[in-house]
Amino acid sequence: MKRYGNPVEIVTDSLRSYRASVKEIGNEARQTIGRWLNNRAENSHQTFQRRERAMAKFRNFKSLKKFVSIHSSIHNHFNQDRHLYDRHTFRLNQSIALDEWRQLTA
Repeated sequence: MKRYGNPVEIVTDSLRSYRASVKEIGNEARQTIGRWLNNRAENSHQTFQRRERAMAKFRNFKSLKKFVSIHSSIHNHFNQDRHLYDRHTFRLNQSIALDEWRQLTA
């Protein structure tokens, strides 16, 4: 904002954090809330919103960090792109992953 000056209009969706941040910088009167007005900008931020939703369920950062470190290794092991394989190949890969998981936890 220092480089380009104050914006004429700030388009956001109805996410509460946007309203709070716009109010903090003093441009509350210029905020326009619309459902499809900023789809191009919002689609690039979907991964951040997913992370924010997951973080909201934890009371402190330490427990979140502990969960994420364990969850990521398990999720990566079982997360297979189902849409890229036919049913037989997907089931085969899923059973191999489950067998490996059972060996690791035994």
